[in-house]
Amino acid sequence: MREPIPTHDTTLPRRLADFGTLLEAIEYAAKGIRGLNFYSPRGELETSISFKEIAKKSQEIGRRFIHFGIKKGSRVALIAETNDEFVCYFIGCQYAGLLPVPLPLPTSFGGREGYTAQLNQQMKSCGARVAISASYMLPLLDEATSGLKKMKFVGTSDTFEAQASLKEIKNVALPEAHPEDLAYLQYSSGSTRFPHGVAVTHKSLLANCHGIGNEGMDLTEDDRVVSWLPFYHDMGLVGTLLAPIANQVTTDYLATEAFARRPLQWLKLISKNKGTLAYSPTFGYDICARRASPTKIADLDLSSWRVAGIGGDMIRSDVLTNFQDTFKDVGFRHTTFVPSYGLAECTLAVSFARKNTGFEIDLIDEKVLTGEKKFLKEAKVNGNGVNYRNVVNCGIPIAEYELEIRDDNNIDLGEYQIGRVCVRGTSVMVGYFEDPEATDSCLSEDRWLDTGDMGYMKEGALYIIGRVKDLIIINGKNHWPQDIEWAVEQLDDLRSGDTAAVSIPGERDEEIPAILVQCRTRDAAERTAMENKIKDTVHNMIGISPVVALIPPRSLPRTSSGKLSRVKARKQYLAGDLVFNS
Repeated sequence: MREPIPTHDTTLPRRLADFGTLLEAIEYAAKGIRGLNFYSPRGELETSISFKEIAKKSQEIGRRFIHFGIKKGSRVALIAETNDEFVCYFIGCQYAGLLPVPLPLPTSFGGREGYTAQLNQQMKSCGARVAISASYMLPLLDEATSGLKKMKFVGTSDTFEAQASLKEIKNVALPEAHPEDLAYLQYSSGSTRFPHGVAVTHKSLLANCHGIGNEGMDLTEDDRVVSWLPFYHDMGLVGTLLAPIANQVTTDYLATEAFARRPLQWLKLISKNKGTLAYSPTFGYDICARRASPTKIADLDLSSWRVAGIGGDMIRSDVLTNFQDTFKDVGFRHTTFVPSYGLAECTLAVSFARKNTGFEIDLIDEKVLTGEKKFLKEAKVNGNGVNYRNVVNCGIPIAEYELEIRDDNNIDLGEYQIGRVCVRGTSVMVGYFEDPEATDSCLSEDRWLDTGDMGYMKEGALYIIGRVKDLIIINGKNHWPQDIEWAVEQLDDLRSGDTAAVSIPGERDEEIPAILVQCRTRDAAERTAMENKIKDTVHNMIGISPVVALIPPRSLPRTSSGKLSRVKARKQYLAGDLVFNS
């Protein structure tokens, strides 16, 4: 029976990502016995690969790229399967001086056409010369690369490696990597029409991995990561792959699609392998709690779990409370939660909450959040109701960053004032790849990044309240969509993630609110009753009666990382694509 790679390694002192390049990091990790394990949907160990084996295989792949004639700096599109092959090809690109571009699998894209169009736009944007995928993906990859004249190779790893024997590549020299060199391109999970490839240097990557290991996780010799996060998303790629490599941490992986089908398998792996570090967006905790039952979780032991990280989307305190209540009898401690904040434009991590405290919230008057009322220290109240929102503490920025909350005139507002979140630090991107206009729109000459998020600082900690682009403005008043969505989702028969609040043009071209709601009943009377309840709830909250559109289950569009895409939902609704077929 195959044994997983172990947690402990007494042969190699841990270094917390204090390297100049990712190649230095993997070659140091290769001196020890730790590595990566990949599990089947049923939790069976399929593949184990040590960091030593990864380094050896990656060097071979790097030599193959050079022998094949792929010039230094070229982009290599990699369909990001959760397996050792992706890992080795990603690092193999580093050895050849190439830029790997992790691209998503065909999930959450609403069909073949939408998926291949996204891949095509991303590969066109970065000017990819090579595209590699598993054999079952080839028809989609061929369609996605159709018309891309710069492509030199499109195929599988087997086909690529058949181009030359080991003997032929044996003496191929590998170029030296430098800290200021670009390491890879990371596409964010937002717009697919105008994709922006975040350009990340080795220096930025290692600085962020150090911050994650040293300040975010406070790594110990007993730590082991367990992850289902996709490698094409920054939280999966950096947080649960590159940071574990740079900090020499053994990691267990469950494929994202396997998690979607059997979310409790993630928790079973934590229990089985004594995992200590595991991260998820809020919806991951939500789906685990919803699938749980006393009989299904009776054999779990989550007492080893010391950092349950949350990030990647707006953090919902009600979901976390439900999760901790569901799993407290099998060893999960509420103090395990560690909220955080990050984005691809900062490589990944910006801030982490203090460990061993759980999640902390401010209960803030909605009029403060929308700018109608000034934010005072006394704005936090003891009470409930739709006129207040729980805002989660996302923690203290890691040491490398300067962080300011700015107004529309770029003036730093200090604490207890809501504004745009701006950061500066080593991990901030050098820019969007070959897109100076998009870069200039968010990155100043003195290297301050406007994140596009709104928030405030309190006692040195960061609180995020929403994305600027999602703000709904009706009759000159600001409304945060997640507040409206939360209020609606408290109604019977609705679940977290069932709604999208957007604004649409009214009869006289004024903006009016629209609530798109995933509905599971076809009974006309029940649907009418639901619409009326939603209208009353929203009217009581914002003083305006909204348009309510009941749409089919699972039809709200989401990004590749699982976030609700309100911009796309609005577009689809106005185009008539979100229709409930009676």
